[in-house]
Amino acid sequence: MPEYSLAALFLVGLLGGGHCLGMCGGLVTALSLQLPAARSRTPFILAYNIGRVASYTAVGAIAGGIGGLGLAALRLQAAQLALFVLAQGLMILLGLYLAGVSAWITRVESVGRPLWRRVQPLMKRLIPVRSPAGALLVGALWGWLPCGLVYSASLTALASGSVAGGAAGMFAFALGTLPNLLAMGAFAEVLKTWLTRRWVRVVAGCSVIAVALWQLSHVARQLV
Repeated sequence: MPEYSLAALFLVGLLGGGHCLGMCGGLVTALSLQLPAARSRTPFILAYNIGRVASYTAVGAIAGGIGGLGLAALRLQAAQLALFVLAQGLMILLGLYLAGVSAWITRVESVGRPLWRRVQPLMKRLIPVRSPAGALLVGALWGWLPCGLVYSASLTALASGSVAGGAAGMFAFALGTLPNLLAMGAFAEVLKTWLTRRWVRVVAGCSVIAVALWQLSHVARQLV
């Protein structure tokens, strides 16, 4: 996966902060309030997020592997091209979401709700969390929470056509989400306010769309 695609996925994770804080902020707060009062919260919060990042990366590796198997089975350049165009189309939709133009991409969250209904009971058994190891497991399960941004990034990983490319893409996306979910208290509110500014969202969205269109034009020139 090219470096500029990884940078675009990082931007999606970072600038999708309002969505992340809305979906996961309450969960982070609830889990933090249940921690042992006499212990520092920092190791637990880090463990939650390491587990979540690991889950996202694993999803990317699985998706990329599935895409690679499909390409190997078909052995068609047309299939590879179709996956590439799909990936860029999803990046454009993600850019439109970041720019505040369209929230259509979040509709795919309904796809993962049946799986989440199976994962959620496992997560509840681990709560309240009493150790960083338990927080790591909870974070790994938390990574399967239905999220339109995560699912869309995962489809981009599918289009990478390789385990390494898919894992790298989702890892870049996960790193982008970290600042929002590691920030707590007053700083989180400041960060959320900055990330939801209109001009910041428009610049970020246009940047992601520009990367996708540039890659599509590059392929188009090769085909002509």
